Amino acid sequence: MTSQVILLVEDNPSDIGLTRRAMEKSGISNPLVVAEDGQDALDYIFCDGAHNAREIADTPLLVLLDLKLPRVDGLEVLRRIRADARTRRIPVVILTSSSEERDVTAGYDNGTNSYIRKPVDFYQFAEVIKQLGMYWLVINQPPPRC
Repeated sequence: MTSQVILLVEDNPSDIGLTRRAMEKSGISNPLVVAEDGQDALDYIFCDGAHNAREIADTPLLVLLDLKLPRVDGLEVLRRIRADARTRRIPVVILTSSSEERDVTAGYDNGTNSYIRKPVDFYQFAEVIKQLGMYWLVINQPPPRC
């Protein structure tokens, strides 16, 4: 069973708050689970540590992934998601402040579904979240889970 949860992997409290507000403003009612570092994200996805009561088959509907994270960086989180047959089809959108070509290239080389640079302006950020929600939660036809 696939959950309707959106997993936000973000260590900046301001960006977490902005994402919550932007989701509310856009009418996205899916529950938002926040992992504040890469290891917590992996624990959530793979049902380890504090998340060991979850079922791995209950994968997030969408992962919004920052790149610069404590403990385990975003690219390593992406690599591990894509390396496991149980999780490789989870849509992962890199949502980061980096627009460096090497980060964009590495994101796609490691299997991200989309790479989006976070706008600094709240209204632009809210519009990005609205468009993400419209595409990934309404328009997109996801593949069956592994």
